[in-house]
Amino acid sequence: MMKKKSISASKASLVFFLCQMISALDVPLDSKLLEELSQPPTITQQSPKDYIVDPRENIVIQCEAKGKPPPSFSWTRNGTHFDIDKDELVTMKPNSGTLVINIMNGGKAEAYEGVYQCTARNERGAAISNNIVIRPSRSPLWTKEKLEPNQVREGDSLVLHCRPPVGLPPPIIFWMDNAFQRLPQSERVSQGLNGDLYFSNVQPEDTREDYICYARFNHTQTIQQKQPISVKVFSMDSLNDTIAANLSDTDIYGAKPVTERPPILLTPTGTTSNKVELRGNVLLLECIAAGLPTPVIRWIKEGGELPANRTFFENFKKTLKIVDVSEADSGNYKCIARNILGSTHHVISVTVKAAPYWITAPRNLVLSPGEDGSLICRANGNPKPSISWLSNGVPIAIAPEDPSRKVDGDTIIFSAVQERSSAVYQCNASNEYGYLLANAFVNVLAEPPRILTPANKLYQVILDSPALIDCAYFGSPKPEIEWFKGVKGSILRGNEYVFHDNGTLEIPVAQKDSSGTYTCVARNELGKIQNEVQLEVKDPTLIIKQPEYKVIQRYGHVSFECIIKHDSTLIPTVIWLKDNDELPDDERFLVGKDNLTIMNVTDKDDGTYTCIVNTTLDSVSASAVLTVVAAPPTPAIIYARPNPPFDLELTGQLERSIELSWIPGDENNSPITSFVIEYEDGLHEPGVWHYQTEVPGSQTTVQLKLSPYVNYSFRVIAVNEIGRSQPSEPSEQYLTKSANPDENPSNVQGIGSEPDNLVITWESLKGFQSNGPGLQYKVSWRQKDVDDEWTSVVVANVSKYIVSGTPTFVPYEIKVQALNDLGYAPEPSEVIGHSGEDLPMVAPGNVQVHVINSTLAKVHWDPVPLKSVRGHLQGYKVYYWKVQSLSRRSKRHIEKKILTFRGNKTFGMLPGLEPYSSYKLNVRVVNGKGEGPASPDKVFKTPEGVPSSPSFLKITNPTLDSLTLEWGSPTHPNGILISYILKFQPINNTHELGPLVEIRIPANESSLILKNLNYSTRYKFYFNAQTSVGSGSQITEEAVTIMDEAGIPRPAVGAGKGYSETLFATSPVMHTVRPTFYKVQPLYPRIRNVTTAAAETYANISWEYEGPDHANFYVEYGVAGSKEDWKKEIVNGSRSFFVLKGLTPGTAYKVRVGAEGLSGFRSSEDVFETGPAMASRQVDIATQGWFIGLMCAVALLILILLIVCFIRRNKGGKYPVKEKEDAHADPEIQPMKEDDGTFGEYRERAAAATSQITEDILAPSLQPNIPAVSQFPVCLPHMALAMMQCFFEEKGYRVSLEQKSNF
Repeated sequence: MMKKKSISASKASLVFFLCQMISALDVPLDSKLLEELSQPPTITQQSPKDYIVDPRENIVIQCEAKGKPPPSFSWTRNGTHFDIDKDELVTMKPNSGTLVINIMNGGKAEAYEGVYQCTARNERGAAISNNIVIRPSRSPLWTKEKLEPNQVREGDSLVLHCRPPVGLPPPIIFWMDNAFQRLPQSERVSQGLNGDLYFSNVQPEDTREDYICYARFNHTQTIQQKQPISVKVFSMDSLNDTIAANLSDTDIYGAKPVTERPPILLTPTGTTSNKVELRGNVLLLECIAAGLPTPVIRWIKEGGELPANRTFFENFKKTLKIVDVSEADSGNYKCIARNILGSTHHVISVTVKAAPYWITAPRNLVLSPGEDGSLICRANGNPKPSISWLSNGVPIAIAPEDPSRKVDGDTIIFSAVQERSSAVYQCNASNEYGYLLANAFVNVLAEPPRILTPANKLYQVILDSPALIDCAYFGSPKPEIEWFKGVKGSILRGNEYVFHDNGTLEIPVAQKDSSGTYTCVARNELGKIQNEVQLEVKDPTLIIKQPEYKVIQRYGHVSFECIIKHDSTLIPTVIWLKDNDELPDDERFLVGKDNLTIMNVTDKDDGTYTCIVNTTLDSVSASAVLTVVAAPPTPAIIYARPNPPFDLELTGQLERSIELSWIPGDENNSPITSFVIEYEDGLHEPGVWHYQTEVPGSQTTVQLKLSPYVNYSFRVIAVNEIGRSQPSEPSEQYLTKSANPDENPSNVQGIGSEPDNLVITWESLKGFQSNGPGLQYKVSWRQKDVDDEWTSVVVANVSKYIVSGTPTFVPYEIKVQALNDLGYAPEPSEVIGHSGEDLPMVAPGNVQVHVINSTLAKVHWDPVPLKSVRGHLQGYKVYYWKVQSLSRRSKRHIEKKILTFRGNKTFGMLPGLEPYSSYKLNVRVVNGKGEGPASPDKVFKTPEGVPSSPSFLKITNPTLDSLTLEWGSPTHPNGILISYILKFQPINNTHELGPLVEIRIPANESSLILKNLNYSTRYKFYFNAQTSVGSGSQITEEAVTIMDEAGIPRPAVGAGKGYSETLFATSPVMHTVRPTFYKVQPLYPRIRNVTTAAAETYANISWEYEGPDHANFYVEYGVAGSKEDWKKEIVNGSRSFFVLKGLTPGTAYKVRVGAEGLSGFRSSEDVFETGPAMASRQVDIATQGWFIGLMCAVALLILILLIVCFIRRNKGGKYPVKEKEDAHADPEIQPMKEDDGTFGEYRERAAAATSQITEDILAPSLQPNIPAVSQFPVCLPHMALAMMQCFFEEKGYRVSLEQKSNF
C-alpha cells in the first residue's frame, strides 16, 4: 500500500500508448474517434497530496476522470468507504467525483481531517487518485509571556528571540516597529532562518522599545504580533543616574570602554553540524557571527566547488542557498566568519536523500486481441524505492487472475490478450521519504479501419518542392495502408514515393504531372476503407524585375520597381521593408502596385529597401540600396500651395466605372504629395461635393467606381506640404444607367408594440443607393418553427410596417428587400423578431419564507413556465409590507416595499425588517410589458429584538432626599417588554463618580420615586428597556437633590458601607436608598479616583492604581464637548500624578488615565475647568443674602475711613499712623517727602498682605477635598484692599496690589 500522499494526476489526454512495444497501437487524438472508442478511466485532475484548507471556507476535494462509458466515482476516508449520502454537509458535483464539504453551513473543518482517495470506475477498469491528506490551516495566538527589557553594553552581541506559534503551514516571520515599518537590516543586524533577530554588535542607535516580531499565516491571511521587546544600549560615558545607582564602584569605574572582539558564531553553535535535504528541494545553510568590527561571512565546499548557476547568497552572505539540489551536492560546507582580529568557522555536513522519482513511468497500452505488450514502471530514489502493482485499485496479488498477465518486478508482461484483459493498473514506488503513484490502462480493442483525413481534401504545393499527402487512420488490429493514383490507377511503388508509418504519402519533388486524385486504402481482418484526396502543383512566384541601386540628391524623388510573375490561381501580396523593418510612417513613402516611390528624399532615407512577395504557398524577395547625396546650392526658394489641376478628361465610360485624367498645376517648389477627387450628384444633390478618393501625387489618372442612376461630375484638388490647391474646374457630366438596388436596408428589427401585432422597422437606403427610380421595399414575414409560407407586402419608401393579428409573443422570421423600377436587390438575410408582449399569466408558486433574524428574511419561489411569461423574462418582483407590530397589536398605514430580482432568479433577501412584526409578501413575474398576477399573500413573522431607548426620561420633584423619575415606553419596543433597568450613581464636586446602583422595574410602570438620597447631591441616571432578547440602548439624565438648610456637608464619595440593591414589583414604584456610599470591590487591574486641581494654564492630575505592577501610564485630555482626537502625554516612571501644562484659561477639559500595553485599560473620564475656578455645585454661605449684605456694610465702613484719612492728610494734619512713625523712627526707613506721593511702609505692608491673600486663595484651589466655605475668612481683607486700590487710583496715585479671586 502507499505510504504517503500521491502526486498530482496526469494532465495527459485520455489515451496514451506504449511506444516501446512495436505491437502497441497509436490512437490518434481525434475527438470524434475518442468519443466512439471504449476506454478505461483516466484520472485527469485531483487535489494535491498535502491539501491544507482554510477552515473558514468550504472544502473542495477535486477528482476528475475521463472514460468511455463515463466513469462513476467513489471515495474512501482513512482506508474505509466514505458514504457521502449519510452526511448532509458533503455533496459530489454532477458528472464528477469532486467532493464539496459545506463548512460554511455549520460544519467544522477539523471533523473532516483525514486521508481521502478517489476511485473512478467503468466496465473496463478502475483508476485511483493519490492519497489526499486533508488538514485545516491553523494560525494560533502567541503564547503570553513576560518580556524583560534588554539592557546591553555597546558593542556586545544580542539575540532577540521570536519563538512564533506553531501554525499550519508554518508562518512567515518579519520584524517591524510600532509604525508598521520594517526594521532595517544589514551585515550587523539581520534575521535568522528561525525568525530570531541577531545583532553582531549593538550600537546606541539600536535603543528602542518597539522591536516587534510578526508571524504571517498566508493560508488564513492573518498576522499575529508578539509583545514589543525593549532594547537599551548603554556605554560607560552615558550611564544615567538610575543605572549608576544600581552598580557598584567596581562595576562603574572598573569597566573598560568598548573594545574590538574577534568573531564568534551565534548560530549554529559548535564547530560541526549535520543537514539532510531532499533531492529537488532548496538547500539553506546559515551562519551568523558576533564580533566587533562586524564579521564578514564566506562559504566554501570542502573538496569541491559550489555548484554554478544554482548557488545564491542571501541575508548579507549569511545564508547559502542552493536550488534544485541533487545527490552530487552532498558534502561538507564550511562557513568562515572573519574580521580584523581573527576568524572562526563551522562545518555543515550535508546529505542529500531522494523521494522516489520516475525513470520510466508506465504508459497506457492499447492492444488488439491476441497481441502482446508490457507495462514498465521504473523509479529511483535514496534509499532505492520498492515497486508494487495494483489492478483496478486492488493489490495485484489478490486481484482476479488474468492468464495473459505476468508480473516480473517492475514490469507486467501481457501475452495473447483478449478483450476481458482490459484493466487499469497502478504502479506504486515508495521509500521513507515519499511515494509515486501512476495509473496506466491496458485497453484491448477490436475495431475495423477508420480514415480520419477528410474526404476530397485539397493539397497545394509549389513546383519542385516536396508534397505530403495525409492519410490519418485507426483500426485494431493495426491496418495496412496502400496508395493509388487516379480512379483506376495501380498501387504506388518506387523510389519517387516515400511511405510513412502514419499513412502519409510523400512526393519528394512534385512536378506538374504529379497533380491529380490520390486514393488511400486501409484494411485489416475486420474490414477495409478508402479515401480520396486532391493534389495541385502550382507555378512558383518570381520577381522578374528587381529593385536596383539608386543614388539620389537630397529633396529629390526616387522609385524602386518590383515586377512579379506568379501562378494565376494564387493571390500575391507585396511588402516593402527598410533595413529589414517596416517603412517609416511617413506620407512621403508611396507604395504602388509594382513600385515604391519616395518623395522629397532626406538623409534619413538612406538604407536598404527590400521587396517581399508572399502567396499562400511561397515567398520571394529582392533588395536594393539607396544612397542620398547633398544637392548643389540653390537660390532661396519660395514655397506655396500648388496651382489647381486642369484639363480634366473622362474616358473609358462603363456602367459602373470611368477613367478620369488631368494635368497637374505648378507645384510651387513643394512637391505634390496627393490628389483628392470629389464628385457632385447633379440628380439627387446638386451643388454638394462629396469625397470620392485620393491618389498619390505621382499619379494623374484614376479608375473611379460609379453607382447607377447618378449624374456625375468630378473635380480634382492638389495637395503638398504647404496645403491644398483650389479645386479644378468641374469635368463634363456623366449620367450612369439605372440598375437593380445593390443592397438591402440595414438594422431590420421586429418588435411588437401590442400583444397582437409585430412592428417591423429598418433603416432606409440613401438617395444614390436606390440605383434607380421608384424605390420601394418588399417586407416578408413568417412565424418561426411553424411550417408556414412567407407573407409579403410591398410598401413605399418608408421605414416601418405593422403586422396585425399576430399571436402573443411568438418568434417571426423577417426580411426586407429593396426594389426599384428595374427590379429587386439581392435576396436579404433573415432576422428574428417577436410579436408584442402581454402581461404574464401565471403567478410564481410555492412561495416560502425563511426568517434569518429579526431584521432579515429569505424568500424562495418556483419559476413560472416560460410559456406563461408571454414576453421577455426580465425578473421577479417581491412586494412585502408590515401588517402590524406584534407588541402593539395596532395596524397602521401600510407602506409596501418592492424588491426586483433580475433574470430567472428564484430567491432573494428581504433586508430592513422590523423585529417582532407580522409581514405579508407576494411575488410577481415581470416581462417587457409589465407585471403578472401576484402569488397568494404569504404571512411571516419576525422574532423579537432588543428595544429602542425609552422615548423620554424626566426627573421632577427634587427634595432633600428624593427624586421622582418619569419615562415613556420605547418608540420601537421590538418585542414584549419584560422590565426596565435603572442604574444611577452620585457625582461629587470634583466629578468623581460614586458606586453604581442597579434597579429592575416592572415593564408596566412609568414612574419611580427614589428616597433616602443624599441632600444637595448630583446624580447621574442610566435607563433602558429590556425584552427577552436583551437590553436596548440607554438614555441618560442628571438631577440634583435640594440642599439641606442646616448646611451639613455631605459625605465624600467612597465613605460608608454602600447601597443595598432592592428589587420592587409593586405599584406605585417607590425606592428608598440609604444615605451612605460604599466602596465597590475593585476589579483588577484598574485606575480609579482620578482627581484634578486646575489653575489658569495648568492642572495637576492624580490617580490611584490597583493591580499588578505596571509602570507605563499615560494621560489623555481634550476640550470637553469637542470632537477632536484626544491628546496624549506619557508619564515617566511609575508615578501616580502628572502636570498638564499650556492649557487655555477658563476652558473646560476632559481627562482620563490609561496604561500602555493593556488594551482598553483606562479610567473613566473626568472634567475640569481652568481658572477662574469652577463654581462649586454645593450650596454654601457665599450665596446667602445676609452674608452678602454684611460684606457690603464692612466695605462701606472701610471706604469712609479711607476718605477721612485722605482729607486730613490734604489739610496738613497728622494721622495716627504718621505720628507712630515719627515716634519710632527706624534708621533703615528713609524719611518720606511730603510731595513724593508715596506711602512707604503702607506699600510694603499692602504687598505683604497681597502675597498672603494670594497664597490663601490659591492653596485651596489645589486641594479639592477642602470645603469651599473655608476660603471666605481670607476673602474679607482681600475685598478691602481691592476697594483701596480703586480709591487711590482715582486720586492719581499708583498702587500695586496683586488681586486674585476664587469666586
